[in-house]
Amino acid sequence: MRKSPQVATPPSTGEIRALPVRGIRDVFPGDSVADLVVDALALGGLRFHEGDILVVKHKIISKAEKRTVELNSVKPSKAAQRFAEDNGVDARVVELALREAKRVVRKKHILITETEHGLVCANSGVDVSNVDGGKSAVLLPADADRSAAQIHRKLGKRTGLHVPVIIADSFGRPWREGLCEVAIGVAGMKVIHDYRGQLDPYGYKMHATEEAVADELACVAGLVCGKDSRVPACIIRGYWYRKGNGSARQMVRPAENDLFR
Repeated sequence: MRKSPQVATPPSTGEIRALPVRGIRDVFPGDSVADLVVDALALGGLRFHEGDILVVKHKIISKAEKRTVELNSVKPSKAAQRFAEDNGVDARVVELALREAKRVVRKKHILITETEHGLVCANSGVDVSNVDGGKSAVLLPADADRSAAQIHRKLGKRTGLHVPVIIADSFGRPWREGLCEVAIGVAGMKVIHDYRGQLDPYGYKMHATEEAVADELACVAGLVCGKDSRVPACIIRGYWYRKGNGSARQMVRPAENDLFR
């Protein structure tokens, strides 16, 4: 009897829900983001369920970890001033972006840099929106994977559940207009689903398919959190994730495999 081909099991076989976590107050240095999320859920009559994933926008992490800078305290370098004058941007933000950069990728119209985390993005992720009305800028967390791991552990203590954590930020994309969320920190789950070596439903062995599930989940949460709705966290429910020691750094393509470097 001929055996059926081995078919790749889909990472989700049912409905996925994205639940906004409302009622999280303004975040201050030293706050526990895990506690703020659990407490906000309780006030709304909600709680975590087994299998839930928490996606958190990075700005509340940065605020809790003292990763904000008052712009009036920043003295721009000559290089930052020249770029700002040529492109009509704030020299203080440019200066912070250059300080946070490991490598400048492009310095024309928009400052594109590579951060110490290996992320290639505009202005090293330095942002002024949704902070305090333009007086301060927020930097990326110093180590978003570590931040995610700390929240993951605290959620385990508070809830008794294994709740994976994704820290998300909005990135532009080459050749595409608009922004999408990406995972810059992850804990408690595998970040990529590798289909290589498995057979598709037609019996073809897949050779190159690696699905960046952490980024996709960040995008789902982004649609619910929005940009100006004061909802900095979201629960993904119904997605069949794989437990593991995943990290956002695992999704950064090594330089030797970078086709555009």
